[in-house]
Order: sequence, then C-alpha cells, then structure tokens
Amino acid sequence: MGGDLLLTGGEVLDPAGRSGRLDVAVHGGRIAAVGPDLPRDGAREVLDVRGRLVTPGLIDLHTHVHPGATYWGIDPDAVAWYSGVTTWVDAGSAGAYTLEGLRRAVRTMTVRVPVLLNIAAVGLTGRTGESRDLDTCDVDLAIATVAANRDLVAGIKVRVDRETVGRHGTEPLRRGLRVAEACGVPLMAHIGAGPPSVDEVLDLLRPGDLVTHCASAIAAGPAVLRPSLLEAYRRGVRFDIGHGSGGFAFDVLEAQLAAGLTPFSVSSDLHARSLYGPVFDLPTTMAKLLAAGLPLAEVVAAATSRPAAALGLPGGSLAAGAPADLAVAGPRRAVHRRRRAPAAADRPGTAGQRGDVRGRAAAAPRLPADPPPWVPLTPAQRSALAARADGLRALLSTPIVGPDDLAEQFPRGTPAEKRG
Repeated sequence: MGGDLLLTGGEVLDPAGRSGRLDVAVHGGRIAAVGPDLPRDGAREVLDVRGRLVTPGLIDLHTHVHPGATYWGIDPDAVAWYSGVTTWVDAGSAGAYTLEGLRRAVRTMTVRVPVLLNIAAVGLTGRTGESRDLDTCDVDLAIATVAANRDLVAGIKVRVDRETVGRHGTEPLRRGLRVAEACGVPLMAHIGAGPPSVDEVLDLLRPGDLVTHCASAIAAGPAVLRPSLLEAYRRGVRFDIGHGSGGFAFDVLEAQLAAGLTPFSVSSDLHARSLYGPVFDLPTTMAKLLAAGLPLAEVVAAATSRPAAALGLPGGSLAAGAPADLAVAGPRRAVHRRRRAPAAADRPGTAGQRGDVRGRAAAAPRLPADPPPWVPLTPAQRSALAARADGLRALLSTPIVGPDDLAEQFPRGTPAEKRG
C-alpha cells in the first residue's frame, strides 16, 4: 500500500471506529486505511509504534492560545508536538474587538484553533473583569462578529463569577445565550465563586451548552451534588472538566461520578498560569480521570469524538477519509496536590514517548517560551525551569552522533566546485 506515512503495531483506540492492534495508513492528509498488517510497500515513512496507544488527535475543548495579546495566552505549537493535541479550542481569549488579532495569530500556528467568542468584546486582555462594563457585552455586535467569522467561531464563551461580572450577576450570561441562540451555536459557561450562584448559572443553560470547571471545589462549595447540577445534567447540559489553575478537585469529581454524572469532555484550560503546573498538558489531565476510575475508552472519547461532536469540528475519528490527525501516547501519572494513581491495567504503552501526527508526517519539536513575568511561580517551579533550560542547553551542545556514525560527504579528490 502506498502512502505518505504508515504507523505499525500500535494499540488503536478510536471511540468512533475500530480499536485493537492495528496499523494506520495516511495519504494526502487523510486516513487512508486502518487494519491489521497493512502492506508496507510504497509507504514513504514507516513508524513502529508497538507498545503505544494510537488515538485520533486530541481535541482540547478549553485552552487560551493568544500569546502576547492576553494575560492568559500561550503558544500551542510548543506543547502540541509532544502532547498529541492537534485541535486547541480557544475559550474566550478574544471578543468582537480583538478577534481579528487572534485570527492573524492562528494563521501562524500549525494546530487547528476553533474559537469560542467572548461575550465581552475586549476578551481576556486582562486577568479578569471583562464583563463588568455591560457596554462591552454588546449582543448585536457579537452576533455580527459570529456571522462574519463562521470559519473560525464555533461557539460563545462567558465567564460567570463575582470577579468577572461584578454587580451584573447573570446578565452577561443572558446576553451570551441570546447570541448563541441567534447564531445556532453552543455556549460555554465558566463557573467559579459567586455571586451569581452556580444554581443561577446552571438553570439558564440549554441542552448542548457546556459548563466548564464542572469539578471545581471553588464553584461547588459545600453542596457538591446540588439539585441544579443534577437537573442540568439530566437536561443535557454538557459537563466539561476545564482543569485550569483551580478548577479541578478529585473529591468533587469522585462525588459526581458516584452519582452517575460522567463528564462529557475533558479539557485542560491550559494557559500561562497552568502550563507549568498543575495542568502541564491535556494528557496529564486525562490521566487524572483515569486515576478517578473512568475507563480508558471513556477518557479518550472525552478528548476526541465528543468535543468534535459538541462544536461540529473535523477530526475526532480514525475512519478512512477523516483528517490525518493522530496522537501516539504512552502513560503519564500526574497530581494536583492530592494524589491518585491509576491501576496498572490502565497504563498502556511505554512511558515518556508521546507525540502527534498532523497531515502527512510527525510533528516537529518546538521549544517552549519562558513564562511571562506576571505568572506566579513557586521556587521549586523556577528551579525546575532553570534545570530544564540547562538540560536543553547540554543536550543541544552535544553532537548528536560520534565520528563513527558519520559519512565523508566530500572525499578528498572531489573537485572543489562540487564541494559547495
């Protein structure tokens, strides 16, 4: 079988298709075939991925990827190549005033970046408070912005907590819902410390809307399984993890799981303050759901096929003809102060070997940028970042091979004009 790339011997897990020990062939930026022992003849590149998990490219439903223009933004490409996340949904970094700037930034990125438009036209330029001035929550302007940017905007984002909305309560959310209804797109609501209360927020959400930070102890307060939560779940409101710097707690998640409230999607809320911990990346967040007892297939679906369906995105499947976005993964355990460890049976593959494929070839490595000066870091985090920089410097300053592994490119006697 000819083609651009053939992945052989991996443990394929496709929530929307075939699973098992299968090969995956890629041609022309699309999945060409999935099956056992596919012919290698004609493949331009063959990657042996035995002992590793092969899934559709991961879709992170809640990220912030507008570096240099917002308080929270990061460069996704520096994380995507090793984390397997090929689609980064930017959740509210840009509003109507700033969307064009985000569009220009997205053009420079190798990953796919759908956008949830912030109801506040200023977006997330600052740390918080974007909806305190209701003049920026302009419904007509937001509707016009979505209509003019259908190729980029997949939904609406509203942060609803006391710092963001101030004295306006649920009014920014109500305006966001009017935009979402008019444009036929879902809304993602961020919950946090009230007022307004979580009950007030959940009661307004429609089937198909998303509540992010669903396992937040800050938002839950003492009433982890409040009636409004159960009713919203039964009504079809989709629960999104949205880990972030303080949006996830094991005990809240475990209480919800015990009550049958399984998260619809697992997202990282990766941004400038969570990149260096406690989030690190989406696979680390996925590992926490494994540690809480969710089956591997459920966790993979929550980061592939389900977010694709929620926003109508391409990808999320390894079916023939689907976009050639794939993740190749090994296990990774992670903590968020409180620790959980998955059972050995939930740790497929070989630790420390992860990456992704987009289009026709494996993604190229990228070095991450230094954290911006406003990000609060512990002494241990600063020390670890310095050690990482020293390690990279040592790695890159050491020749990749020794003299015995080189070939003489210009043997003596070669005419000078042919030596370059």
